[in-house]
Amino acid sequence: MNRVAAAKALSGLVGMAMVGSANAHFQMLIPSNDMVSSPAERKLNLDVKFWHPFEGHGMDMESPAKFGVRLGDETVDLRNSLKPVTYTDVEGKPHKGFQTSYSLKKPGDHIFFIEPKPYWEPSEESFIVHYTKVIVNGLGLEDSWDTELGLKTEIVPLTRPYGLYAGNIFQGIVKVNGKPVPFTEVEVEYYNEDGKLKAPAAPLITQAIKADANGVFTYAMPKAGWWGFAALNQDKKKMKHEGKDYPVEIGALLWVKTYTMK
Repeated sequence: MNRVAAAKALSGLVGMAMVGSANAHFQMLIPSNDMVSSPAERKLNLDVKFWHPFEGHGMDMESPAKFGVRLGDETVDLRNSLKPVTYTDVEGKPHKGFQTSYSLKKPGDHIFFIEPKPYWEPSEESFIVHYTKVIVNGLGLEDSWDTELGLKTEIVPLTRPYGLYAGNIFQGIVKVNGKPVPFTEVEVEYYNEDGKLKAPAAPLITQAIKADANGVFTYAMPKAGWWGFAALNQDKKKMKHEGKDYPVEIGALLWVKTYTMK
């Protein structure tokens, strides 16, 4: 192979790697705190956006179909509390997202969840719906962090999803329609919030693991910060776009924060 052909081949491989990494969409639901220890800290701010967490690229997000919080047996609809905001991505491009604030009224595990409207991804010729959760502990009462919300698909944590150090192992069960899904692929990505981290290769941007025969996955988080777990399956139903039927990727997402031991 001559140098020109080799250069073209290498360029093609790099392009394929870039396309692969660019497809790691994550619905983000990030609270200002995952453990509220004092009544003075009971007010939370939450960022809601559709993003590539490690690379910092963004997409516009519509107002979600559902957004709320579960505390014990009570579910509160918070959709009307969402305020449209503009997030700027790593390239300086503006993207539509949302913010809200919420004051914890009782002790206990608060499970925030969101069901976005389907997002059409032309590069994959499919729709994407990421059913997303994050758990915030309120005032030390650990009572329901593994509660199932009955979403179309969700990750049910086997490890308490807060109070974790970097290096701790996290486990969860992937479920669709309430049943474990064997061998589901789970994408794992770090929220590179300040953009300072650079991955030397595309596979290090989005880690890939698989659940076992019981739908259980395991991952050790090597760095302090927010980690997103996206368990991906395909819905049995298709959706129409410009008169044609296309598949729908349903993702069960869970955000978990780790801390540095000092």
